[in-house]
Amino acid sequence: MRAALFQMTSGIDPAANAAAIADMAARARAEGADMLFTPEMAGYLDRDRRRAAETLRAEAGDPVLAAIREAAAKHGLWVHIGSLAFKDERADGRWANRSFVIDDRGEIRARYDKIHLFDVDLATGESWRESSVYGPGEQAVAVDTPWARMGLSICYDMRFPDLYRVLSNAGATVLLVPAAFTVPTGQAHWHILLRARAIEAGCFVIAPAQTGRHADERETYGHSLVVDPWGDVLLDMGGEAGLALAEIDMTCVEDVRARVPAIANRRAISRDVVIA
Repeated sequence: MRAALFQMTSGIDPAANAAAIADMAARARAEGADMLFTPEMAGYLDRDRRRAAETLRAEAGDPVLAAIREAAAKHGLWVHIGSLAFKDERADGRWANRSFVIDDRGEIRARYDKIHLFDVDLATGESWRESSVYGPGEQAVAVDTPWARMGLSICYDMRFPDLYRVLSNAGATVLLVPAAFTVPTGQAHWHILLRARAIEAGCFVIAPAQTGRHADERETYGHSLVVDPWGDVLLDMGGEAGLALAEIDMTCVEDVRARVPAIANRRAISRDVVIA
């Protein structure tokens, strides 16, 4: 599989973000890509919740999703939308942070709502309370594509290895981790966590990221990565926005899992702990 990663600096204009993704879909296909991968919050990134509330839509009426589905069909390209934000989707009134896998006919093959929400106070003074606006997903999701079974996750999920254990137990050999990582946490943990997830699951990790300074004044870390099942970094896009391609040789999964049969050696562990 030839994977194309779009490292974005998404802003507060959904139409502009959608146009950028559609342009990259055309470019990716022209360069021989089989599938395009975008970051978390690819369609709209805004910490001003009042402004966001006036802009966001429910999934059924979202223009970004419609534009990307159209581009996928036009160019015969599979697309993983790292995530889009939707309102009016939940009974509790909170919004959804949702990934999509779209096939080369523009059909939605899978949806995944982010399970783990980023509630944290950073040493820099930044404070994030994602759960005050977004509701958590409840279901792990994997999807079959022509190249591999792919396990879906979003950003902060990467800190919770139980999710990836579930996905790899279900047969996933590619883990998708789109993100909008802060700079301090990115510098400390981004590469380490993604390489660990690849190694322990014996999977490829594809992690397209937001980068740079955004219209809402936040700054994201970038460094979109492709990591192979041995933990080697095949692609690191650094800090610049743009498109990059990586060759994914799926035979590597079988080779690595034969060398270190960690999945075959897994055992179920009781949640009860003996305190000695």
